[in-house]
Amino acid sequence: MLLTREISNQFDPVIEHVYQTYLANHCSGAAVMVIHKDNIVAETYWGQQSLMQGARAVQEDTQFHVASVRKSYIGFAVAYAVYHGYISSLDDPVAHYISDLDADVFKETTIRHLVTHTHGLKDDGLGRDFAPGDSWSYRIVGIELLCRIVYEKTGLAVAQILAKEVFEPLGFKEAGWYAASPDNFAEVMRDPNNPHWNTFDTTDGDKMNMYVSARELACWGYLHLKQGNVLGKQIVPQGIIEMATTLQSPAFKDKDLPQNGFLCFVKDLPAKRSEIGGSVPKGSYQILGYSNVALLVIPQYETVVVRMFNSWGSAPGYEYLPDIKGFGDCVVSCLK
Repeated sequence: MLLTREISNQFDPVIEHVYQTYLANHCSGAAVMVIHKDNIVAETYWGQQSLMQGARAVQEDTQFHVASVRKSYIGFAVAYAVYHGYISSLDDPVAHYISDLDADVFKETTIRHLVTHTHGLKDDGLGRDFAPGDSWSYRIVGIELLCRIVYEKTGLAVAQILAKEVFEPLGFKEAGWYAASPDNFAEVMRDPNNPHWNTFDTTDGDKMNMYVSARELACWGYLHLKQGNVLGKQIVPQGIIEMATTLQSPAFKDKDLPQNGFLCFVKDLPAKRSEIGGSVPKGSYQILGYSNVALLVIPQYETVVVRMFNSWGSAPGYEYLPDIKGFGDCVVSCLK
């Protein structure tokens, strides 16, 4: 995707904020990119792709493990399935699409509950912690069910939908699911005994082995900012983007719970448990990964911001929630 580069110092505080996060975590490298009003206005890279002597420097084509940021792509695939009628309604029961589920456990659980993390299911799928729609909890079981539904109804894996609908039309070469590690991959800095880390052979898009460069993650955000219309061409139906990035969460009694579109956080009413900065305006949306990667889209200011790291989790003393909220607030301070 060709965008004009007009680098300015307007977003220097954002660059400094990302740099300080880079220093605070066990990273070998990092990157930041800002798109504002159809121009790339900030782009900076630090460090190397690993800690090995002579490691390749982090640069434009370096691909980072994006962890849960992949859920924005999975959310797109689900929105695609709804838009094209493979899924009739967000409020359809999950059991209508998967027949071998425990009827008692999945009673009243809908597609909406899965895409907004409000299903209450335990990760083993054998029980639940709360009734559907009563609360919010980030569980992998909902993602696995959504990927299964998408495949069984469309006949396409998540990765195939993204390749056909987005990656190929836009010429993306640095975004996807991989079973091997090319030379331009940033090695994930992690504790080898970390129980939350796994590698996978599948490239279907259902597992956590997605790698994306900073520039193609920013372009992914830009596609959403422009409602699927890039450089005068409607690449993706506007309805898919609108569905994925607007508030879909059920009405909560607890108004401080996080608010979601299709697996991404959205900014609607003030909520204490939101992971979006307090000054970030309504209508914005954000997706985050355990590798500390983040994509923030602020339609009101025509802005997309990406930060990339290759840490896994948080280093001792680093507080993730204040940092990611501060990141969004720092962006907004540069826009006012």
